[in-house]
Amino acid sequence: MSPFHLIKAAASHWLHVVDEHSIHSPFFYDFYINVFKKKSAHPMFTEIERTRRRLLNNSLEIEVKDLGSGSVHFNQSKRVLSKIAATSLAPADLCELYYRILQFQEAKTAVELGTSLGITSLYLAAKPDVHVTTFEGSPAIADIALTNFESFNSRNIHLVEGNIDATLPDYLQNPAKVNFALVDANHRYEPTLRYFHLLSKRMSKKGIMIIDDIYHSQEMTRAWNELKSHELVYGSVDLFRCGILFFDVDLNKQHFVWSL
Repeated sequence: MSPFHLIKAAASHWLHVVDEHSIHSPFFYDFYINVFKKKSAHPMFTEIERTRRRLLNNSLEIEVKDLGSGSVHFNQSKRVLSKIAATSLAPADLCELYYRILQFQEAKTAVELGTSLGITSLYLAAKPDVHVTTFEGSPAIADIALTNFESFNSRNIHLVEGNIDATLPDYLQNPAKVNFALVDANHRYEPTLRYFHLLSKRMSKKGIMIIDDIYHSQEMTRAWNELKSHELVYGSVDLFRCGILFFDVDLNKQHFVWSL
C-alpha cells in the first residue's frame, strides 16, 4: 500500500462526500436514512464482539497459506492470531452495515469471498433466514473460523475451503441467484474483476455487491473505478473503506460518496 496513494485518495474522497440533503433519488435517500445511518441492535452482536476481543488477545501462532495479495503487515507464513485479527477483520460498524443491507434486501443468499476468522460471516448469519456461503483459502484460518461458527451454533453458514479461483466457479454452477456478495479476498486488480464477472452472472435483480479495500492500492482503485462504471451496475456508493454496487436496473446509473 502506497501512503501517497492513500492520502491522495482520502483527500479526494472527503472532497466529494455528500449527506442526505444532496441525495435526490428516493431509493438512495431511503437507503441512506434507513440502512446506512440507522443503528443496529441484535443480541448476537455483543457476543460476536466478545469473540473479536478474544481473537485480538490470542497469541497463538498459525501457519497461513496466503493465496491473495497478502498484507503489508506480514512477510512470513507464520503469523500470530492477534495480529491477523487486528489487520484483517472488518470493524463492527461496517459489519453491522452489511447486516442491515441484508435486512433491507430481505436477502436469502449471501456469498462472502474471504472468510478470515469468521467475524463478518457471523454478522451476516445473524439474519436467521439468510444462507451464507463463505470462501477461505487458508486451512489454518478456516479452522479458526469454523471453531467460531460452532461456538455460535451457526447452522446457516457454509464454509468452502480452498483456492477461490477454483472453488467459486464450482459453487456458481448452481443456477440459484445471489442477493448479496462481499468480495474481500485477493486484493488485486485482475482477481477482483474476475470475481466480479463470475458473481455478476448470478446476482439477483436487486442484488448488492460489496468490494472491500477499494483504496488498498492503485490497482484496487483502478478496479473500483471500472466496476462502478460497468454496464451491469446501476448504482454505486463509495464509503472509502469499501464500495457498494447495485444491480437494480431501475436506479439509472447513480453514484454517491458517503462517509462512514
